[in-house]
Amino acid sequence: MNRRAVLATGAAVVLLSGCFGSWGVSYSEAPEATVSRNWKLARVFVDIPEDLSVSESNSYAPDADIVWHGEERGDRRKQVGAILKQGLTRGSNGLNGDVPIVLAARLVQFHAVTPAAVSRAPGAVHNIKYDLQVFDARTGRPLTEPQRIAADLEANVGAAAVVAAVQGQTQKKRIVNHLAAVTAGWLGLGPDQRRTFEGFGR
Repeated sequence: MNRRAVLATGAAVVLLSGCFGSWGVSYSEAPEATVSRNWKLARVFVDIPEDLSVSESNSYAPDADIVWHGEERGDRRKQVGAILKQGLTRGSNGLNGDVPIVLAARLVQFHAVTPAAVSRAPGAVHNIKYDLQVFDARTGRPLTEPQRIAADLEANVGAAAVVAAVQGQTQKKRIVNHLAAVTAGWLGLGPDQRRTFEGFGR
């Protein structure tokens, strides 16, 4: 490795060292399974607040609420909103009760990794947070309190990212599947996904 490569690698580690910490999937409360089994999904509503900042910077960890490079450049708010909606919908499709519900989410953070981090960082994390609440679709009455969901996910970097891409496991596909699993776990439809891990993130 030549001196320039050593310096570049060292700079990457220095830039990311302040972002090393604990991440994970967490929430404080989930609906009781005896309650959620009576629900059926009528609609998923996703709100992307206008005050969330968006960055197109291809740096290691842009300082913004929304960072997404997993699709062609476009309306990033619309893109991440669609990803969140798809994950929530898929994760709640197993509800087959009699009470129609609206699953309402408000995005707090969708900070996926950048191409720069994928290619040169020693590790990275997709940092995703949103507030989730269930409403009766017929009356609008809240059936749960708003719940902050942290749904962080280890990102593939380096050679692992190349292998994943060859296998069709894109960032978008992995994140949608992860959000679906977290939602199913929260609703009691699947395994509880709550866990913690250490790694580089925003």
